[in-house]
Amino acid sequence: MFGSILTIGAMLGAVMSGKISDFSGRKGAMRTSACFCITGWLAVYFSKGALLLDVGRFFTGYGIGVFSYVVPVYIAEISPKNLRGGLTTLNQLMIVTGSSISFMIGSLVSWQTLALTGLAPCIVLLFGLSFIPESPRWLAKAGREKEFRVALQKLRGKEADITKEAEEIQVSIQALEILPKARILDLVSKKYSRSVIIGVSLMVFQQFVGCNGIGFYASETFVKAGFSGKLGTIAIACVQVPLTVLGTILIDKCGRRPLIMISAGGIFFGCIITGTSFLLKGQDLLLEWVPILAVGGVLIYVAAFSIGMGPVPWVIMSEIFPINVKGIAGSLVVLVNWSGAWAVSYTFNFLMSWSSPGTFYMYSVFAAMTIIFVAKMVPETKGKTLEEIQASIKRET
Repeated sequence: MFGSILTIGAMLGAVMSGKISDFSGRKGAMRTSACFCITGWLAVYFSKGALLLDVGRFFTGYGIGVFSYVVPVYIAEISPKNLRGGLTTLNQLMIVTGSSISFMIGSLVSWQTLALTGLAPCIVLLFGLSFIPESPRWLAKAGREKEFRVALQKLRGKEADITKEAEEIQVSIQALEILPKARILDLVSKKYSRSVIIGVSLMVFQQFVGCNGIGFYASETFVKAGFSGKLGTIAIACVQVPLTVLGTILIDKCGRRPLIMISAGGIFFGCIITGTSFLLKGQDLLLEWVPILAVGGVLIYVAAFSIGMGPVPWVIMSEIFPINVKGIAGSLVVLVNWSGAWAVSYTFNFLMSWSSPGTFYMYSVFAAMTIIFVAKMVPETKGKTLEEIQASIKRET
């Protein structure tokens, strides 16, 4: 329950993330998130009982929920089209790197000290936000013409000619301004339905291949298979970072669609291998192979997830929604993601008690469904401006 409180806070943050970022800007939303995270970590550090621990974890969850929407959106809106995928994927790389560092620090210090280390990135972010420009697209949408051009020029460099890009952004914004203000019911209209289906479905698949269950309880899974939980978790930390780096390099070279389908294929095989290891254990067959298959399957899963299914849905989410519905649609997508995270992390141990092989085989089915869905529904967004992506989605709707 304590673990899932973070995802409950993140759900609330996700619901409000679009409104906050539309009202106060992308930088304003990040400042708000950082303040909630700082409050949460301090509450955990100073807690003397369960209540303050729960409150602290809820506050950090809320901040993370807002961050999970606004960071990829901000990166997508400031990036040149040829670098947008790689730069957005860097967000996932930092998450993976942070989790690996936290695991290593946590094995050496007390949980109170570990809570204090969570303050460091929040403080660095609050300080660093003073030196970076606001999203030019948000400034254009807010009617702040002079600041829009200054921000775009700062991002592209003093000598860069921003005339064409500035005109494209303004034409897109002007076309959207004549549309009525977006409401939640607008998301089911034909105009936006394709983007919403893609965004929501990718987040459902990302979570229901079991990433949070396997990640949260990797140590227990390894022990159940007869392997060292600590060694297995360290192996995961070592695999995650370099594979996420590889995904960052490949996303703007190979494209979003191939990367996510290859990733889902790897997840499928990783789940089949891990599920088979537990099936063999249950039947008392090839027992000496059970730990090897379990560890190998989980590491294949983690490697495949890190290269595509982890980062790519967030990249696509930041690209496919027009700016007039980006806030409300993005909030919906992030809410779906955190709801799935809660469901998977809360039910994983129950499912493993029911059937360990069945749990991993079930996750493999979702991986196979991901490949089919991406092949049929998801457009390639590599090398296109956000405005060009909107035009291509409209043509296919």
